[in-house]
Amino acid sequence: MAGHSKWKQIKHYKAATDAKRGALFTKLIREITMAAKIRGGDPSGNPRLRLAIDTARSASMPKENIERAIKKGTGELEGVEYHEVTYEGYGPGGVALLIDAVTDNPTRTVAEIRSKMTRLGGNLGTPNSVAWMFEKKGQISVRASSIDEDALMEAALDAGAEDVVREDDLFTVSTSPNDFHTVQEALTVKGVQITEAELAMLPKNTVKVEGKEAESLFKLLETIEDLDDVQKVWANFDVDVADLSRVEG
Repeated sequence: MAGHSKWKQIKHYKAATDAKRGALFTKLIREITMAAKIRGGDPSGNPRLRLAIDTARSASMPKENIERAIKKGTGELEGVEYHEVTYEGYGPGGVALLIDAVTDNPTRTVAEIRSKMTRLGGNLGTPNSVAWMFEKKGQISVRASSIDEDALMEAALDAGAEDVVREDDLFTVSTSPNDFHTVQEALTVKGVQITEAELAMLPKNTVKVEGKEAESLFKLLETIEDLDDVQKVWANFDVDVADLSRVEG
C-alpha cells in the first residue's frame, strides 16, 4: 500500500478528539463554500458540491452549517473570499508532496507551509515540480465485512469502475474522474454501504521510507494537514508494516 491510502490508514488509528472534529468541520465548510462558488449551489447539477455535502453529512455536520456554507459560496450570505491553491514540494526521504489548500490569504498560507516544511525536513518546490508524479482517480471505500467481494466487484465493474482491491478491512473501488459520481450513485442504489468517497491524487510511483525517516515524514504530514488552510496532502511514499505500527502506537 502506498502514499495516500497508507496515510489514511494511519489516521484511522488515531483517536478523534473534539478539537480534531472542529478542525475537520472548518475544512469541510471551506470545501462546500468553494464548490458552491465555482459551480453554483444546486448539488444535483454540481457533482463537487454533492460530494462535499455527502462528506460533511458522514462527519455528522449539522444541516444548518451545510446550508450556510452553500449560501456563502453563492453570495446569498456575506462570507470570506476563498481561493484554491496547490503547493508542491518534497518531504523527508525525497517523498513528493501535493498540498491542496483553500485560503483567504495565499501569502499567509504559503508562509505557514514553508515554515513547517523547513522545520520538519521538507522543502517547497516550483509549480509542476511533482504534480506530474500523480494522477487523479475516484476512490470509493467499502467495509469488507459489509459485502461479498465478488458481489462488489460485479456491481462496481458494471457501473464503470476500473478496479476493486482489498486492503485489510476495506475494499477500494477505483474509477476515472469522469465516472466517479456515476459509479458512486450506482453502488448506492444497489445498497452498497460506502464509508468514504473522494477524488484523490494517486502516485504513479512510490518512494520507500523506513525508520526515523518514516517517523519524520509522518510528523511533517500531520503538521501540514493540521493547518486550517490545508484541505488535503497527497504523497508518494511506501512504508513497511513495522514502521506503520510504530506510528499507530
